[in-house]
Amino acid sequence: MKIIVFGGSGFLGSHVADALTDAGYDVTIYDIRPSPYLRNTQKGIIGDILDSSKVEEAVKNSDVVYNFAGLADINDASQRPLESVKYNILGNSIILEACCKAQVKRFVFASTLYVYSKAGSFYRSTKQACELLIENYHEIFGLPYTILRYGSLYGPRADDKNFIHRVIKQALTEGKIVREGDGEEIREYIHVLDAAKGSVDILSEEFVNQHVILTGQQQMKIKDLLIMINEMLDNKIKIEFLPAGKNHNYEITPYSFAPKVGKRLTSRTYLDLGQGILDNISAIYRDVSPLPTYDGIIIKGS
Repeated sequence: MKIIVFGGSGFLGSHVADALTDAGYDVTIYDIRPSPYLRNTQKGIIGDILDSSKVEEAVKNSDVVYNFAGLADINDASQRPLESVKYNILGNSIILEACCKAQVKRFVFASTLYVYSKAGSFYRSTKQACELLIENYHEIFGLPYTILRYGSLYGPRADDKNFIHRVIKQALTEGKIVREGDGEEIREYIHVLDAAKGSVDILSEEFVNQHVILTGQQQMKIKDLLIMINEMLDNKIKIEFLPAGKNHNYEITPYSFAPKVGKRLTSRTYLDLGQGILDNISAIYRDVSPLPTYDGIIIKGS
C-alpha cells in the first residue's frame, strides 16, 4: 500500500512515517524542507502544500494520505494569522482536492484537542475549520477520512517549540525553569513513539470516518512534572512560576466546545513518562554540553 505523509519532515510526521515504514507500507514524505530522518526505503519530495499541481502529482496513485503540514505551534500561529489560514486551511483543502481526484482510500488529518477549547487562538480555529471541511468532503464526495486529535506530545526530534524539550533545555543551560501559571494545570503527555504507533493503528476499518483521540494515560500537573525533572537533575534547578499571560492555555481540560466527539485510542503498553523524560534529558544534554560518555555515563574532566 502506498502512503504519502505531508509534513513528514517534522517532529510527529517523521515518526509516523517511520512507523508506517516499519509496518511494511511504501512511504513517501512531502515537505517544504528535506527530512534529516529520511530512510533509504522512503521517497522524499520537496514542495509547498500551496503548490496545487505538485501536490496533485504527489498524491497520484497513493492509497492513503496523511497531513501533518502547516503551522503546528500555538504561539507561532497566534502571531501569524494569515499564514495560519493559508497553510492550515487552504493547504489542507488543496490536499483534500488532490485526494478526491486520486480517489484515495483514506485521508488522515492531524488535529488537536484544542478543537474542543476556547483557547488556542488561530491554531484552534484553523484546525476546527479543517475538521469541518474534511467532513464536508466526505459528505459530498465520499472521501474516507480519519481525524486524529493529539494531546501533549514529547520525545526525540522535538525542538524548542515543544514544552518538555524547551524546559529541559532551559534547565540544562540556565539552571532554572520559568513557567507561566501556577503549575496546577493538568496535562496528559504522550510519547511521540506511542502517538506514531497509534497513528498507524487507525488504518484499520474500525476507524474509517472517525475522530480519534491520541493522548497519554499518565495525567500529571505541570508543577509535578517540573519537580520530577528537577529531581532527575539532582534538585539543582530553580523553578519559577510567573503570573499567567496570554500564552496560558488551559488549567485541567481543553474541553469547552465539542465538534464531533472522538474515540479515545489507548494501548495496553506505552512508554513510561519518567523514563521518557530521563531519555530526553540525556539526549538534550548531549546536544547542549557534549562530553565524552561510556555506556551512557558522563565522564567529567579532572
